[in-house]
Amino acid sequence: MNYKTSLMVAAVCLLSIIAAPIGGLCEPLAGPQILEQVDNNLQPGDLEMYRKIINIEPEGKKKEFVLWFLKKDRDKVVTLFVSPASEEGRATLRLGDNMWLYIPNVGKPIRITSMQSVVGGVFNNADIMRLDYSVEYDVVDLSEDQGQHLLELKAKTGAVAYDRLKMWVLKKELVPSRIDCYAATGMLIKTLHFTEVKDIGDGVVRPAVMETDSPLYKGYRSIMISANLKKRSLPDEVFTLNYLPRVKDLR
Repeated sequence: MNYKTSLMVAAVCLLSIIAAPIGGLCEPLAGPQILEQVDNNLQPGDLEMYRKIINIEPEGKKKEFVLWFLKKDRDKVVTLFVSPASEEGRATLRLGDNMWLYIPNVGKPIRITSMQSVVGGVFNNADIMRLDYSVEYDVVDLSEDQGQHLLELKAKTGAVAYDRLKMWVLKKELVPSRIDCYAATGMLIKTLHFTEVKDIGDGVVRPAVMETDSPLYKGYRSIMISANLKKRSLPDEVFTLNYLPRVKDLR
């Protein structure tokens, strides 16, 4: 092999190395990977944030609530009512599938269910005290629709509020734009619409607004606005029934 031929062979080898995918970076994300990224972007680890919930009735009447939201690990959630004054001091606790409501001056915390709502309106307790989606659902199908990922999710247990979800995910941001929620019978329970993708605090870029409507509550709408997110680690003691009366002292 002469010198010129050797140079050509070396050049071809170098080009093949450059063109080859590096460590699988060119491989598309699988469904479970997309769902994990969605969870990380919506609720990144241990945190606190504020949420305003606005319930709108068909005739236009509105009722607003402000909640302080605390999350630890993937299965512990506490919320504290900040306003209106009539609700101030109420708190909720979620540990996995179990939920409780604490009302000042009313004995011990009351058991509540995922399909009930501590604020009325279209959002239920599972929406307000939501765990990571990957904790409650398995990805059973991944496709593309309208330039977005479309995930078909199936509940891991019968204790979950919705049996199936259809989740449209923005490819660049890896956050939902819409989620259709279905009962085990196949009936559509509600649709969640996610808008205003922006920094809601601590560099977390995700939809600031989630709005829901339901064929079961025609003309009614509920809106949830998230803001002032901060990373915060709290001891496990905070996420217990005995601590609920003292949650307000952490603000």
